[in-house]
Amino acid sequence: MTGRTPGARPEPDAQEPVGFGPPPAPFGPDQGPRPRSRSAGAVAAAAVAAVVAALLLVGGGAYGLTVRAGVGAPDPPAAGPSGSPSVDQGDGKGPGGTPAAYDPNAGIRPGEARVWLRDNQAEVAGSGTSQYGPWRVGATVVAAISNGLTAYAVADGQEKWKLPLQTPLCGVPPAPSATGVLVVAVKETASDTSRCTHLQQIDLTTGKAGWKVPVPRENEHDTSVEFELAISGDTVAVARPAVMSGFSVTDGRKLFGTSKTNGCYPSAFAGGSRLIGIRHCPDPNDTRASGQAMVEELDPATGSARWSHKYDPDWTVGRVLSMDPLVIAAHHKDKKTWNIKAFAADGTVRSQTNPGFGVSGRCNGFGNASGFQECYAAAADADTLYLGAGKPGSSLGIDDTNQVVAVDLNTGKERWRSAEQPKGRTMWPLAVEGGRVVVYVSPGSAGEAGAVVSLAAADGAAQPVLQSPAAAAGAQGVFYPHGLRTAWADGRLFLLNGRVYSPEPRKASRAILSFGK
Repeated sequence: MTGRTPGARPEPDAQEPVGFGPPPAPFGPDQGPRPRSRSAGAVAAAAVAAVVAALLLVGGGAYGLTVRAGVGAPDPPAAGPSGSPSVDQGDGKGPGGTPAAYDPNAGIRPGEARVWLRDNQAEVAGSGTSQYGPWRVGATVVAAISNGLTAYAVADGQEKWKLPLQTPLCGVPPAPSATGVLVVAVKETASDTSRCTHLQQIDLTTGKAGWKVPVPRENEHDTSVEFELAISGDTVAVARPAVMSGFSVTDGRKLFGTSKTNGCYPSAFAGGSRLIGIRHCPDPNDTRASGQAMVEELDPATGSARWSHKYDPDWTVGRVLSMDPLVIAAHHKDKKTWNIKAFAADGTVRSQTNPGFGVSGRCNGFGNASGFQECYAAAADADTLYLGAGKPGSSLGIDDTNQVVAVDLNTGKERWRSAEQPKGRTMWPLAVEGGRVVVYVSPGSAGEAGAVVSLAAADGAAQPVLQSPAAAAGAQGVFYPHGLRTAWADGRLFLLNGRVYSPEPRKASRAILSFGK
């Protein structure tokens, strides 16, 4: 992707939520410069109207999405004392550390959404560290790296609290509980080879650490340097090779351990409105065969299966694209094909299709066997799945997802495709709200900055929602699709880099960027 900020590090491969209303008025209380006269206001309104008129709707899609609607607030970044609000007032110009060097809001035009940007300020290993989140909790958004968590003010990016961890993270769920409580896994010691041994509760509202409990070994082979975690209701489910267990989010009590395997060994979970388990079932008659994958819905309180479904041999479950309705992507690497299955509430297959389009490996699991909820380019309503997609390539995972495809979950057939975006611009469905699909459109190779648009769920007709300033394109350009994590909440977009590096003079490691209401 072009538009890279000078001096910014390249982003290596890394592993890979929400509220929407009508586009905000160009100006509002404390949201930026107000028009000084009716003529100035008319200019702003005309600018928005001109951009809307410039949207070319072809087959339910849109070309050249240079939308201009909504404004935000400036960024006054700086670190404050651990566990306490930041006292830095900032200057509103942009990235932490060297605010005068780069202003993502330079040349901002009326109606554009103001950007705030934070760089990583923590010392990390030379090869960098993974970053998790972003989690929107009230007026803050939280991100985590291996040695701690940081919360930023939603409106302007000021640091609100910081929580250091005594030992490194070794497991992070995709999302906290409905009450804003996160449970993470931490290592026994700070050593790189240390085992993953404990669970740590963290209240994302206050930034305070709660209970910490060891994870008892289920058998003599139960040892791992990493856990796969998912939270559903009051349960945090913990998966490691061939073993699973569940603990109470509230008090850390163990709720269940590995159930009878029946020849199918647990490997991962997906959480949220329900708890989905993923198992591997080896062929008892052929140890060289790849076996079968199985998915099941579990009772979060007991770990018992409500239903289970086995895939045909040699298929690999790659991603859970939606929890409610349940939609799962799988792939067959030898046949070089992938499929989408939608499930009814009782576990029966509602529809199945082998798509005629390509998606990122982060959305079908090809080349990435962990992080089963790591697709950030999928959204669904009761009857339709919306995916960031593109033309199939030589690999099952493609980079150029420059359109949105709507798939009917009752039949498995495509309902519509948006028009392809210009080269370098990718489309990421974020949520379905008010009968429209909210979509992030990344910066383009021609220097266009990122934007948010909405597509009519019925036919893909496009409307502008937010446009960031042109000066922000460079910073947005280093949030590469293969490592990007996103969140959409209450009309505001958050972009989180999947990997960050230690701060260096004249080198910025972009950590989190936001624009919106």
